[in-house]
Parts: sequence; structure tokens; C-alpha cells
Amino acid sequence: MNNYLIPIIFLAVLGGVFGLLLALANKKFYVEVDPRITLVEGALPGANCGACGFPGCSGLASAIVENGAPVTSCPIGGAECAEHIAEIMGVNAGAMDKNVAHVLCQGTCENAPNKFDFLEDKTCREKILYHGGDKSCAYGCLGGGDCFDVCEYGAIKMEDGIAHIIKENCVACNKCVEVCPKNIIELVPYEAKTVIECRNKDKGKEAKAVCKTACIGCGICVKNCPENTIKLENNLAKIDYSGCTNCGTCVIKCPTKAIVAEYEVTKPEPVKKEAPKVEKSAEEVRA
Repeated sequence: MNNYLIPIIFLAVLGGVFGLLLALANKKFYVEVDPRITLVEGALPGANCGACGFPGCSGLASAIVENGAPVTSCPIGGAECAEHIAEIMGVNAGAMDKNVAHVLCQGTCENAPNKFDFLEDKTCREKILYHGGDKSCAYGCLGGGDCFDVCEYGAIKMEDGIAHIIKENCVACNKCVEVCPKNIIELVPYEAKTVIECRNKDKGKEAKAVCKTACIGCGICVKNCPENTIKLENNLAKIDYSGCTNCGTCVIKCPTKAIVAEYEVTKPEPVKKEAPKVEKSAEEVRA
């Protein structure tokens, strides 16, 4: 019996000694944590998606409390979350512009045919390993559904060989942006209703040869924009959303329909010029 009791007593005493040492060490090296960190973390949605640029919600909470990160840093939580955090921090949340993901490509099977076909379904990251993918446009959506697979909010659907964003469901978590091997998904303001859906940086003739709706860098939209919010960069038109009024002029003028709008665009009726009036002389009147 003693043979069993001695090791049990020894282990119990050893455990008690180690427990006491740990308790003393915890008290000695205890670092006081700002209670607001716990409160801010509780106000965050808990998605731990990393869209804010910090390692999860706890990382963002620490950054807000300790390093002064904006209370509007969480794109998923939105304005309501920002206001709650602002109340905890005793600051003003201010305005928070909502962003949504947008696929900058119209390279459907009809607009941009494949240069070859795979014998079996593959992801975008698998496709790109084979000569840059099967799409004729080197900048186009590969349609493998990598973005669809990572989206947890049902904001992406695959249709006609490319991805489409369901704007109302998107929370701007950035996961689709990060997973896309072609880098054709980007966050745009929710209120942006005029978008250039193309990422092809080739010159006009080459771009048009691989996609019917490619931006050909003609500059017509730049010349006709009444707000001067469009510019050309690397043969590709780009909109400054901060100044865009969604007037639809660029949509009407674009020869390849690379610029799309969420609103109905109607062409203005041509202004009829009246013939100039010719005043008759006094002799002509008497005659």
C-alpha cells in the first residue's frame, strides 16, 4: 500500500509547489489590461475576418484602445458598430462610407471566349498555372469560383463563366479581393453606380481582339466627363468616385460598353437648331 501512497503524495506536493510558484509569478508579472479592450472586442461582430487589417477582432480592439485606430475600422460592423465603439471610447464616430466588392470584368463566354478548355473543373488558382488560364483575355475572370468559395455571406454568384457580386449581401470583408489571382475584384463605394468593368491594360486593338467589352483606352469618356473625374492610366480608364455624379455621360459615350451603370441611361435628344432670321430691307418690304 505504501508503494502506491508515496508517489501519489509526492505528486500532490509537487503540484502544490508548482501551483504556488505560478500564482506568485502571475502576481509578479501581471500586466494590467485596459478594460475598454474587452468592451470594444465585445462590440465587434466577432468574424475575425481580418478585413480591418488587424489580426482578428481582438487585434483591432487593442489597436483602437492602445494605438488610436479609427473606431470605423470594422467594415463588417458598419455604422452601428462604429457608434457603439465610439460610445465606449468617448469619441465621435463620424460618417462611415460603406464599401462593397465589385468584379471589374464583363468577360462572359460570349464577350471573351476561351483560348482552350479544361477537361475537368478547376479553381482559378489552378487554372492560372496553365499559361495564365483558359480565358482569351489575360486580365479576365477565370470563373473558377475561388471568390465564391471564400464568401461567407452569399454575396457572390457564378454566371456566364464569371463572378458577379450581390451588392446587398456584401459586407466588404475583403476575402474575395485577396483570393482572386487576377486581382480584378476591388472595393468601391456602395453609392458608386457607375463602374468601369475592365482591367485590361493592353492597347486598344489588342484589348478589343480578346474581349468585346474591353476598355480600349480611347479617352472618349475622359473628354466628355462634365466633372473631370475620369483619367487614363496604362491604357485603362479610371473613375474618381469622390467626384462622380453618376450622370451617365461616360456610359453613353463608351464605344465598347466597358462602363456600366446601375441606373437607366437615356441619350439626350438632339437640340434642333433654328434657321437664323433674315431681316428684310425697307425696299424689299415695299416691294
